[in-house]
Amino acid sequence: MAAGPGLRRKGGAGLGSPVLRQSLRRAWQDKRRVLLEPRYTPLVAACLCLAEVGVNQWVIQRVAYTEIDWKAYMDEVEGVVNGTLDYTQLKGDTGPLVYPAGFVYIFLGLYYATGRGTNIRLAQYLFAALYLATLLLVFRIYSRTNKVPPYVFFFMCCASYRIHSIFVLRLFNDPVAMAILFLAVNLFLEDHWSWGCFCFSLAVSVKMNILLFAPALFFLLLQRFGLLGTIPKLAICAVLQVVLGLPFLVVNPVGYLTRSFDLGRQFLFKWTVNWRFLPEEVFQHRAFHMGLLMAHLTVLGLFALNRWHRSEESIWSILKGPAEKKSPPRPLSANQIVFALFTSNFIGVCFSRSLHYQFYVWYFHTLPYLLWCTPAKQPAHLLKVLILGLIELSWNTYPSTVYSSAALHLCHGVILTQLWYGTASSPATEEERQPSKKAE
Repeated sequence: MAAGPGLRRKGGAGLGSPVLRQSLRRAWQDKRRVLLEPRYTPLVAACLCLAEVGVNQWVIQRVAYTEIDWKAYMDEVEGVVNGTLDYTQLKGDTGPLVYPAGFVYIFLGLYYATGRGTNIRLAQYLFAALYLATLLLVFRIYSRTNKVPPYVFFFMCCASYRIHSIFVLRLFNDPVAMAILFLAVNLFLEDHWSWGCFCFSLAVSVKMNILLFAPALFFLLLQRFGLLGTIPKLAICAVLQVVLGLPFLVVNPVGYLTRSFDLGRQFLFKWTVNWRFLPEEVFQHRAFHMGLLMAHLTVLGLFALNRWHRSEESIWSILKGPAEKKSPPRPLSANQIVFALFTSNFIGVCFSRSLHYQFYVWYFHTLPYLLWCTPAKQPAHLLKVLILGLIELSWNTYPSTVYSSAALHLCHGVILTQLWYGTASSPATEEERQPSKKAE
C-alpha cells in the first residue's frame, strides 16, 4: 500500500500530475475544436446524420401521423390518372390544385409507390429518406462556406420538432421543393450553372416559393456570365417549365397558369404564423399587401446594390460578359453564392403576406448561415443561439399568438439588421479566390 503513492510520483501518472493535467487539457481542447471549428463540419455532419436515422425511426413509430394535405395531394394527382388535364378541374378535399406540373409528376410517383396513397407508413419512410438527403445537401453547402461552428448543427437537426413534423408526420410538398433547391445550390457551388438552373426550375415546378431565391440567382448569373451569357441559363429554366406543363397547357393554358402560378392568392388569417398581432381586416387589405411588396423590393434592391455586389467596378459592369471586363473575372466564391441566395430568400420570408406552419422549411436550414456569416461579435454566439431558439419556439406555438408572431418578427429584424451592418465588408478569403473549373 505504501508503494502506491511513490509509484505514482515516479511514473508521473497521478491525478494531480502535470502530465495528466496536460493530457486532459489537450483532450478537452480537441473536443472544443471539433465543436467550434467549421473545418470539422463533415465529421459532425456524419454523426448527426446517423443520429437522425434513429430520430426519424422513433418519430414515425411513436408519434401519431396527422392528416392535413396528403389525401388532397393524392386526390389531385388521381384526377390526372383518370385523364383530367384541365387544371381548373383538378382538386382535393382541401380545395383546387394550386401547384405547378412538377408537383403532379413527383406526387404521381408517390401515388403509385404507396398503393394509391393508402400506405401512409411507406410514405413516411420515403419522406424520412428525403429528410436525410436534404441534410446531406445542406451539410455539403456548410462545409464549402466554412462559416458555421459545428455545434450549431445540433440545433438544426435533432432539436427541431416542427421540421421533423413537416417531413415525416405531415408529408407536405414544401420539403420536396427545398431538397431540389439545395441540390441546385450544390451545383452552383461546383460551377455547374446549367445543371443548377435545371434543378432550380424543377424546384419551382414543385412549389412557387422557390422564386424567392430567383432575384439572387439572376444577379449571380449576371456576375458570372454577363447579360448575354445569362440568357441561355434563363432559357433552361423557362423551357423546363414549358415542357413539364405542356400536357396541361395544351388543354387549358390560362387555367394552368392562373392556378399553378397564382401570385395573388388570399391566405386565411387563422393559419398565419407571422401576422397574428394585426387585425384581420388589415391582414386581408390590399394596401397592406402592396406595402409588403414595396418593402420587399426595396430591401432586395439595397442588398443587391450594396451587399451582393462587392466589386470596385460600377454595378452596371455585371452586364458585361467576362471577355469585355477590364480585369479577368474571378469565379464566384462559395460565400458569395450562398450569401446572395440565402439572403434573397430570407428577405422574401420577412415580407411574406402570410407564413403557414409548413413554410418553416423554406428557410430553417439557412438560418445558421444567416446568423454566423457575420463576425462572431455581431451579435455574440449566445445571442445567435437564443435567436434560433426563439424562432423555433415561435414556429412551435399553435395556434400562433400576438406574442409568438411579434417574437418572430423581432428575430427576423435582428437577423436582417446584422446581415446589413455585419457584412459591409467581408471580402472573399484567399482559399475562396482560387480559380475553379470552367463553368457549364
